[in-house]
Amino acid sequence: MKYIKSAVYVFIFTSSFSLLSCADMLMGDEGKNDEEIYLNYKTKTVLELPFEDDWYIAAGGKSLEENHHFTPNRHQRYALDIVQVINNSGRTGDGTKNEDYYCFGKRLNAPGDGKIIAMENAIEDNVPGVKNTKQTFGNYIVIDHLNGEYSFMLHFKKNSIIVAVGDTVVRGQQVGLAGNSGYSTGPHLHYHLQTTPSLATGIGIPMQFVNYYTNDVFTERGEPLTGQTVRKN
Repeated sequence: MKYIKSAVYVFIFTSSFSLLSCADMLMGDEGKNDEEIYLNYKTKTVLELPFEDDWYIAAGGKSLEENHHFTPNRHQRYALDIVQVINNSGRTGDGTKNEDYYCFGKRLNAPGDGKIIAMENAIEDNVPGVKNTKQTFGNYIVIDHLNGEYSFMLHFKKNSIIVAVGDTVVRGQQVGLAGNSGYSTGPHLHYHLQTTPSLATGIGIPMQFVNYYTNDVFTERGEPLTGQTVRKN
């Protein structure tokens, strides 16, 4: 990560997650006017944070300084990378095993109501520090919120997804466990919202979540940013 928001951020990503990245896994920027159209977009879907307990926003926000996804990945422009951090570290041990990382195997939930329209569940989890460049999403789900918004959740633990294509899900329903599959070098959740189910035509859009805590301060509706610790109410 080139852009640093706090000393805590530096410590975590130089000692625990220095290799974690989704930044260069997909296509280039094809939409010069996307920011003008979508920068102030108001999310239609009622979204809640898709996990339990405290998680740390490793990447999020509306600029390259805050969020490495912002360019060149048009469809995931406002994406979040999210981990768990305890005592300024994302892991125990030497970090050579996925089980060393606090978020590995933790429950992940549907962020909003919708229908599962795509998924993968059989990709092996990576050894920390090693990327799967052939199956970039790893284990993932796509949720159609039936209003022109589509949630993408990536890097689930192998065989942990407990929903299937065609299932209807509700906000807060468990869908799987956090993993380290796909183009990922450390356990984390990648989440983004886009305008179509297609990577070729979808444009990333900002995500406002409701009723959560940001660094222990209640947020009625907001957009998590790099360096924040968040948990749902």
